[in-house]
Amino acid sequence: MKSLAVLPPWIALEPLLRAWLLEDVGRGDRATSGILSGSARPGQAAWIAKEAGVVAGLPIAARAFQLLDPDARLQVLVGEGETCERGQAIAEIEGSLEALLTGERVALNVAMRASGIATRTRQFVARIADLPSRLTDTRKTTPGLRAIEKYATQVGGALNHRCGLDDAAMIKDNHIRAAGGIAAAVAAVRATLPYPLTVEVETSTLGEVKDAIAAGADIIMLDNMSVEQMRTAVERIRTDAPRTAIEASGNVTLETIRAIATTGVDFISSSAPITRSTWLDLSMQLR
Repeated sequence: MKSLAVLPPWIALEPLLRAWLLEDVGRGDRATSGILSGSARPGQAAWIAKEAGVVAGLPIAARAFQLLDPDARLQVLVGEGETCERGQAIAEIEGSLEALLTGERVALNVAMRASGIATRTRQFVARIADLPSRLTDTRKTTPGLRAIEKYATQVGGALNHRCGLDDAAMIKDNHIRAAGGIAAAVAAVRATLPYPLTVEVETSTLGEVKDAIAAGADIIMLDNMSVEQMRTAVERIRTDAPRTAIEASGNVTLETIRAIATTGVDFISSSAPITRSTWLDLSMQLR
């Protein structure tokens, strides 16, 4: 499956990579500098998958090596979004031996984390592939890693939800309490919201759904509702506000996602592809 994910711009990624390399290298790579003793030697290595999964993050990993050696080159053998099998070579890297040894851990960490998320995301997406509902991620991300983690969910086949608070106005339960109700919250946000940002309202009861419809929400989130409640809410929204998008959230697992999708919601948001994923085990072997 070829990925349609859009890689974050290097102006955003390179400061992260530089910081991670500096964190790891510190005052110097003692083992590598001791072995090489200042000599410039070329190196080659293969990246091997130690388990099956969906590959993601290789272009970012390649950039880590290139920050240490501008002439380093990574040849991708398994593309972004494609699956690998245990023992399969997914990439080959050439560059200075110093750069390969020093950059190995940071580069692998990035690819292992991204591939783990892409693998988990693909499992969720596969459960609803034949239904109209689309899976989206959330802002529950690791601080400092949001750009890469959200890229990885795209590679796995999901859509990105808001990447930050400035992407759209999501009025959640605490906002509603602070404003004194859904109508007041939507009115206050609409008064200052830049065009063409949208307003989404989180609801947990059918009464709140009715209030969100009356307030003119662009998107209505059905949060932690039962499947029966969601089905009723979808019917009401489709009748009274047919142009309003509907999102379901809460208690989304591999076991529940299909039942949620059958209610007719447009989107299903879940933090699980990121927060419940494990790293895909990869290794680098010098040749």
